[in-house]
Amino acid sequence: MAETYASLYVHLVFSTKDRQPTLQAGSRERIWRYLGGIARKEEMKAVEIGGTSDHIHALLSLAPTMAPATVAQTLKGSSSKWINESLGLPCRFEWQEGYGAFNVSWSQIDKIIAYIRRQEQHHRRKSFQEEYLGFLKKHKIQYDERYIWS
Repeated sequence: MAETYASLYVHLVFSTKDRQPTLQAGSRERIWRYLGGIARKEEMKAVEIGGTSDHIHALLSLAPTMAPATVAQTLKGSSSKWINESLGLPCRFEWQEGYGAFNVSWSQIDKIIAYIRRQEQHHRRKSFQEEYLGFLKKHKIQYDERYIWS
């Protein structure tokens, strides 16, 4: 083939340092928009971004040359710098070191968008830790819980 065509959707999940509730309701929309701007600048498409006070979910369409590790590093690094410079938080803001990256098929895009948009309601019933372990189990990712939350 002369051209490269790809449909690569990734559901990226990462939390604030020690899962501290530092993403206040009044600034979340600005943070989600900023993350979307980083994605556009880096030639990704941010399909949906959302979350709660201690973590984010980003559904991204990636180019075939992009590695999830690079995507996570770029989004987290650029946004934490901006959050610290722009939002005037009382303490230094950081994201947790790790992340989850889960593949999404085209047929599930609308379902994931709705899931991200319902994060506030979802977390009235289930903690972030329960949610994240559920993703790992659903995607059959082996893990040692001793190392997930440190």
